[in-house]
Amino acid sequence: MTYAALAFLLGLSSGLRTFTAPATLWLMRHPGPWANVLAVLAALEYVADLHPSTPSRTGPAGTIARVVSGAFVGWVAATSLGGDPTAGALAGIAGALLGAYGGLDLRLRASAAIGNVPAGLLEDAIAIGLAVLVVLRLP
Repeated sequence: MTYAALAFLLGLSSGLRTFTAPATLWLMRHPGPWANVLAVLAALEYVADLHPSTPSRTGPAGTIARVVSGAFVGWVAATSLGGDPTAGALAGIAGALLGAYGGLDLRLRASAAIGNVPAGLLEDAIAIGLAVLVVLRLP
């Protein structure tokens, strides 16, 4: 798989959950204090996501956070694979935008079918699983 595809997929995870891809990347590749901080932020995001008053991921703050997260993980993925970091960041941004907007559409459909909490937990599992699978492919 190309570095751009891996950067895109990590960005997709960031679009679903802002802190999941960076936390996974750091926990698996650079364990330490920063990895732990990112893991706590990811856990807090999972909890906050289930609260009815949580702002939409597609609002300005949510979108910006996801784009920054996607750019960061895309940059890191491309760099670790010897690719162009700028192209990796752009692929990560594209993935984050698809994850944010496409993920919201799928989440709303899943919530209608199985309920908000199960849909949120399913989305968490997908974001985590995707990030882990991609990070395992990095050297």
